[in-house]
Amino acid sequence: MAWRSLGKLVSQSLSAGGRWQQQQLRHLNIHEYQGAELMGKYGINVPKGVAVASVEEVRKAVKDVFPNEKEVVVKSQILAGGRGLGTFKSGLKGGVHIVKAEEVEDLAGNMLGQILVTKQTGPQGKVVSKVYLCEKLSLVNEMYFAITLDRTSAGPIIIACRKGGTSIEDLAEKFPDMIVKVPIDVFKGITDEDAAKVVDGLAPKVADRNTAIEQVKKLYKLFCESDCTLLEINPIAETADNQLVAADAKLNFDDNGAFRQKEIFALRDSSQEDPREVAAAKADLNYIGLDGEIGCMVNGAGLAMATMDIIKLHGGTPANFLDVGGNASEGQVVEAFKILTADDKVKAILVNIFGGIMKCDVIASGIVNAAKQVSLKVPVIVRLEGTNVDQGKRILKESGMTLITAEDLDDAAEKAVKALSQ
Repeated sequence: MAWRSLGKLVSQSLSAGGRWQQQQLRHLNIHEYQGAELMGKYGINVPKGVAVASVEEVRKAVKDVFPNEKEVVVKSQILAGGRGLGTFKSGLKGGVHIVKAEEVEDLAGNMLGQILVTKQTGPQGKVVSKVYLCEKLSLVNEMYFAITLDRTSAGPIIIACRKGGTSIEDLAEKFPDMIVKVPIDVFKGITDEDAAKVVDGLAPKVADRNTAIEQVKKLYKLFCESDCTLLEINPIAETADNQLVAADAKLNFDDNGAFRQKEIFALRDSSQEDPREVAAAKADLNYIGLDGEIGCMVNGAGLAMATMDIIKLHGGTPANFLDVGGNASEGQVVEAFKILTADDKVKAILVNIFGGIMKCDVIASGIVNAAKQVSLKVPVIVRLEGTNVDQGKRILKESGMTLITAEDLDDAAEKAVKALSQ
């Protein structure tokens, strides 16, 4: 489940009009097999499993890890939800299958290296570099469990539902009374009473209640100690031998905690991320790719948001959020232009700089040097104001570049939208 989907359960925020929109998650997202391994370290019950990256590894895993299993669960590993109902571009239906042990090799071979498209990947899909082979559990009951952060209570909140394994959004809409939310006092931590409320919300049928309470407390401990922003298990299930098991694992981690979570952040799979955002992160730029046609380069998050809003006001669509910050170097400005011009959807670039800490002449020099290194085939609209603005305008004028200058933000946005049709 995507972060925005779970957010609806917490805050009941508005949807995006039913249309898929690319969005960056401002935190580390790891694969299911990595999440399961981390849960296991905290004493949380998870299925026996192994991640494999080649047919040879699949063959060895079936022989060594599942020698007596008649059936094995084969799960494609991508950083997106909806895998079970997804479709590979090769034509294979479904990214999660339960198959006979002798069929695992062929199926995994048809998944590895292929592109899986789900409702959360967008039409371009994501490549499957690994598959997760798991033991098939005999499940007698499937439930839903998640921990995330709640702005209203200013702390973690645990969400539980006695039904799971299916879309929690649909359940929340049709059966809102099934959703149990338990805010946790971040200073006191989770109490036995809190954990008991969660277990009552899950309403297990065969698992021991006290054991289930301890599992909930271990999950909360993992959430806090690992700087999680999301811990989601769908389904958390009961097995025929009365065990409560995390049959799925989705974990996200706060980027601000990277300095103390080095082992976890070493798990980052940049091949699953937007390459533009990976390049921006390396250049220490704040970038989020969007789906519009006007590339934006702005200094300051507030000004960037205002720039995107006014572009929409004039009938355009922003292609990105790009904040170069208050102390960007000339080299960072060049990198920013490279990222913007590498996006085929960008038909115009709007540079909007209000020089306070950031100096307009540095931005101007960066624009000129970027033009020398990349082929600028789209119109560039520039609005500069603030520190060293005269020097900045002079640098641009003497460069000989064909630029569209603007006096203010409204004028800049209007000219950027107009440039699309020229």
